[in-house]
Amino acid sequence: MNARALLFSSAPDFHSSPSYRNSADISAQRKIFGGHSRRQRCFQVEGTHFLWDSSIYSYELRGLIRRKIGRVWADVKSDPYDIADSAPEPVKFHDALSDVVLDKYDLESEVSWLEQFPKRWVIVILCFSAFLLCNMDRVNMSIAILPMSAEFNWSPTTVGLIQSSFFWGYLLTQIAGGIWADTVGGKKVLGFGVIWWSIATALTPIAAHIGLPFLLIVRAFMGIGEGVAMPAMNNILSKWIPVAERSRSLALVYSGMYLGSVTGLAFSPLLIHQFGWPSVFYSFGSLGTVWFAVWLNKAYSSPLEDPDLQPEERKLIIGNSVSVEPVKTIPWRLILSKAPVWALIVSHFCHNWGTFILLTWMPTYYNQVLKFNLTESGLICVLPWLTMALSANFGGWVADSLVSRGVSVTIVRKIMQSVGFLGPAFFLTQLSHVNSPAMAVLCMACSQGTDAFSQSGLYSNHQDIGPRYAGVLLGLSNTAGVLAGVFGTAATGYILQHGSWDDVFKVSVGLYLAGTVVWNLFSTGEKILD
Repeated sequence: MNARALLFSSAPDFHSSPSYRNSADISAQRKIFGGHSRRQRCFQVEGTHFLWDSSIYSYELRGLIRRKIGRVWADVKSDPYDIADSAPEPVKFHDALSDVVLDKYDLESEVSWLEQFPKRWVIVILCFSAFLLCNMDRVNMSIAILPMSAEFNWSPTTVGLIQSSFFWGYLLTQIAGGIWADTVGGKKVLGFGVIWWSIATALTPIAAHIGLPFLLIVRAFMGIGEGVAMPAMNNILSKWIPVAERSRSLALVYSGMYLGSVTGLAFSPLLIHQFGWPSVFYSFGSLGTVWFAVWLNKAYSSPLEDPDLQPEERKLIIGNSVSVEPVKTIPWRLILSKAPVWALIVSHFCHNWGTFILLTWMPTYYNQVLKFNLTESGLICVLPWLTMALSANFGGWVADSLVSRGVSVTIVRKIMQSVGFLGPAFFLTQLSHVNSPAMAVLCMACSQGTDAFSQSGLYSNHQDIGPRYAGVLLGLSNTAGVLAGVFGTAATGYILQHGSWDDVFKVSVGLYLAGTVVWNLFSTGEKILD
């Protein structure tokens, strides 16, 4: 009976032709000792003897590192060979050779480190990049609107109308994007969203020159594209990411939004100064097409659809995930009858009220209260985003570490979201007691930093309670969150006309506390929707 052995060695002769000087030098005989099934094989390669005890070393051999220096193929024949008459004491096989491949299943091709990188984290990085572009394209208008309003003689009311037109489309596609992602897959929906808003971004200068109505329509179209991003991302990560990695993966993706704001605020003024305000929209919009090309080539809606996924990683993902089959119908009555779903919706509203106020009104606060000039205000506005990016990833690591150590997912989600509510509430109450601008900025940064722990709380909970409907659930709760931003921003202006900044912060603190109570009473980390 013939078998084949692939021998790897660094000997220079191994680079020579496969015609060997003495093919009879390589042979083996199987010996059975007593009643045991222990087998030994002896190999002679050009005068050197190797004894391999298969019962001991077969598992060790498979784990040996393959070398790329040289190789020799040899037939191992069952011709009789007397071990006792061979050369002096044999050398153990695994001590002499760096590798042996015994069958075709052990022969693995050399792959680069990029191909060995976990595919699920390739998906996470691509989603991170999409959210980076999302906020880059969103915040560039806040910088470009200044030279645009000067060129087109827009009034403050018109500027406000342009800024708000984005939310017209953004609100429309939160729930619709979730339904679409859960039924047709996250890859198609997120890819559509990125290319749609990128085209709308690039068309913004053209629309502005045509007329105001066209600009409003283009901005609303941009909102439509960005509105599907979060539900689609939530859907695709629910298919790819095991629960033990859920918090850190979502934290990384959402930190892309924070870093996108930093990047947009940093590069937009430079582009405007060098090339004019249209260059911001053309350059940022073109980046979306590059991302889209990579996404089409590398991404799949679920691990079952990826033909290049390694079997080990596929087993890890499928073994720790729910059904990855697309949803055919949405059980609205069942979803809306669950208390944890309403806890998500209410908590998202309470969270975003404070977050949107801090992020949209802070330049005004720095200018009016802390007496910073506009340039200083713009630079300082970057600090909360950086703080959020760092603390979100730290919080994700902490949450996943607790889950891996056996802590209940419910307890972890409640702890992280309580930090995300009570941290900002505490630091906002300290603003009325600080006397220096530096301390005020520190309080604001700490407020936003603790706020980012919510990425491992309510923002991860959609996949916990209903992974098959993660897109729909995020669409529902984020609709409430967007409404909180719209109403909260308008209410802040009204409060400042009739009160003070202390009153603004008191409302936010009150909602943070209410959200804490609702979350800890009704939320859960267990799956409640199949």
